[in-house]
Amino acid sequence: MKLSTTLQATLIGSISIFLWGTLALLTRLTEGRIPPFQLMAMTFTLAFLLMSMKWWRQGHLGLRYLRQPKLAWLLGVGGYFGYHLCYFIAMTKAPAVTVSLLAYMWPLLIVLLAGLLPNEKVYKQHIIGAVLALYGCWLLIGDDGSYNADYMTGYLLALACAFIWSGYSVLSRLVKQVTTDAVGWFCAVTAVLALFCHLLWETTVWPETSTQWLGIIGLGIGPVGIAFFTWDYGIKHGNLQLLGVLAYSAPLISALLLVMTGLAEASLTLGIACLAIVAGSLIAGYKKPEQQKQKPGRMSPE
Repeated sequence: MKLSTTLQATLIGSISIFLWGTLALLTRLTEGRIPPFQLMAMTFTLAFLLMSMKWWRQGHLGLRYLRQPKLAWLLGVGGYFGYHLCYFIAMTKAPAVTVSLLAYMWPLLIVLLAGLLPNEKVYKQHIIGAVLALYGCWLLIGDDGSYNADYMTGYLLALACAFIWSGYSVLSRLVKQVTTDAVGWFCAVTAVLALFCHLLWETTVWPETSTQWLGIIGLGIGPVGIAFFTWDYGIKHGNLQLLGVLAYSAPLISALLLVMTGLAEASLTLGIACLAIVAGSLIAGYKKPEQQKQKPGRMSPE
């Protein structure tokens, strides 16, 4: 049976979520030795080279994809670099757990903001599913009770991360005509900006072992490379609300991979979080018959 274009795009976009689930495992392989902006510059460079390989196989250098609308460049570079810039600085201004919790509000924001787009609609099950999945994510990341007014700058930057990535994901629908190949150039510019930040604020530390190199290459190919390419296609052509809720499974995949590799232990909390995220995704993905027939609009009480 032939899948609809929207479903195909949603499935392609969900590849990103699985790849982002490998982020913690691959980062563990780097042993935390590489400064964040240096690691960002290295991985986004690998992402650009990955797309370049596609261009080379097609017999060109990808220069044709440089000419894109200003909005596409603003969303692409602003989304990739802006998110990571705010995230890394937030990590120095507030406890890591709290920053992660606040920054990971972006899937819920996607679900809510997507309803403002033309021909999109937010149903009750989208909100219920997103909140349930958010609860599961909250359980996974944990809450150490570290909220403190002294960390307000870090909190605001973490929230900025959530709005930047959700804004990029939703507004990219307005430039859906821009091919995913252009993402290669967005990654290249992001790598240059990250290198500038690295030279300005950090001391270069090169990997010392093959395991560390494996982690960096894995990050560049998977969570940074392929994941951004598939996410770009998914958010432009797929079911935005469903992708937003499914995004909460990334921490779950991450936790399961760490358990499977012996780097973390299974727990009751993990089980409850798993149920909450899966249930939230199923609720958000369910469409009532009348919803399938309705002409898309802005907001529905159903």
